[in-house]
Amino acid sequence: MMEVGDYTFLFGIGIFFAFLDAFGIGANDVANAFATSVGSGSITLAQALIIACFCEFGGAFFLGANTTETIKGGIVDPKMYADAPELLMLTMVCALIGSSSWVLFASSRGWPVSTTHAIVGAITGAGISAFGADGVQWKGIGKIVLSWLISPVAAGLVCSLFFLFTKHVVLKHADSFRRGLIAIPAYFGVALMINVFYIIFKGAPDSKLKSSAIGIPVGIAVGVGLIVFIWSLFFLSPFLRRRIQDGEDLKWFHLFYIPFVSKREKPAVHNEEISQTKGEKLAGDSIDSDDVQANPSLVALEKEEHWILKKLKSTVFAGLYQNMESKEDESVSAVHEHATKFDSDTERLFSSVQVISACFTSFAHGSNDVANAIGPLATIYYIWKNANIDVAKAPVDTWILVFGGIAIDIGLMTYGYHVMRTLGNKMTYMSPTRGFSAEMGTSITILTCSKLGLPVSSTHCITGATTAIGLLSGGGFKSLNWRLLLGVFSGWIATLPAAGLVSGIIFAFVSRSPQLL
Repeated sequence: MMEVGDYTFLFGIGIFFAFLDAFGIGANDVANAFATSVGSGSITLAQALIIACFCEFGGAFFLGANTTETIKGGIVDPKMYADAPELLMLTMVCALIGSSSWVLFASSRGWPVSTTHAIVGAITGAGISAFGADGVQWKGIGKIVLSWLISPVAAGLVCSLFFLFTKHVVLKHADSFRRGLIAIPAYFGVALMINVFYIIFKGAPDSKLKSSAIGIPVGIAVGVGLIVFIWSLFFLSPFLRRRIQDGEDLKWFHLFYIPFVSKREKPAVHNEEISQTKGEKLAGDSIDSDDVQANPSLVALEKEEHWILKKLKSTVFAGLYQNMESKEDESVSAVHEHATKFDSDTERLFSSVQVISACFTSFAHGSNDVANAIGPLATIYYIWKNANIDVAKAPVDTWILVFGGIAIDIGLMTYGYHVMRTLGNKMTYMSPTRGFSAEMGTSITILTCSKLGLPVSSTHCITGATTAIGLLSGGGFKSLNWRLLLGVFSGWIATLPAAGLVSGIIFAFVSRSPQLL
């Protein structure tokens, strides 16, 4: 009979592979949240990764507990393990090994696979290996599979509503820029309103508002949305108009007091600046020769600092300095040519709101996909701590949510560029208005499913939204890269059996090894 604190080695292995799984989630699913933003040119890769570090962690901490309940207790039947809780620990450890192995392998190849598929397949494989088909709750599997089918369609429909409204109310008119200045505050208000509503209604861990009547979250969310709308109307829109249309030299901090900022002409480019861009050294750019003769160690110091920075960029911060541009083949160029192009200034206008929608999508992604890694870890920790299998309704400890959020952030910063490079602009032509619509459709679908406890695949959601954008871009079926889309579908099909096979084989080998368990 298992005692409290037994099988600590399984707990330790579980922590290690839960970190790898969350790392893989960050490395792979970063494309879901930010590929459209980077592909449309609204933000750079470095900006995307920095934003994601905060938003992914916030989503995991505030909204990650609900979906975790489904992952840790809704796939395998814990009652089957009542006489041997350590076997359920082993099941979850093997699931983390199978899921993390496949996701990291796919990430290294730049394949945008579903991490939700991976963990569900891995848990299912280990469960079947333990007790056969009876070891799996097929009703829970059916609920999850249904969400996989519904989520791309739902995300595509929501995305279509945003894009069609923007297209016909703003983009297709001669005064699209003026109309955009009015639409931007409304979009900001709506985005923040929906986000605040889900945070309050679903509730952070130990939140007193979690059980409140729905009227309180709605009232607070609407109030926040109205405040943001009014602020954007009088501050953000004038700032964008003066910066984009009038070409004024405004800094980001001018946004907060723009009504009181006098007209600022764009400064002329001086000869010194031109020389600097061509690589010519200016006075003060390097160590003075007299100083070098007086103190030769300055040269060594300069080289040492340069070497350290170079090493940091190539290792710790490698993901921030990757070149996201790739030579497009003829098929991708043809896809872009069939898409309708709109006024460039209006598109630049929507770059600002796309930053918010990207944050929104990243927040939603953290709320849903963190469960893929910490759900099994939560089960392992509970059994190790309590020596029983009553894990289905056990609360998820805050430290586990924090652990998962941090691991996702590290994966984003160091390895996320692989998958983001695969998507970007290769599936269809992506502009700020299109990217904004895709991100809004994705985030609303993810948050809704996350609220319902459905571990919906964010990969499916963003793919469905991107497909809808392509079909509405003016060229119909010709506006989509169907070969790339087929490759994504193939990855989806391979993910579940691959992760399940690895997990099942490892469980069978370990559980049947003499004197190990």
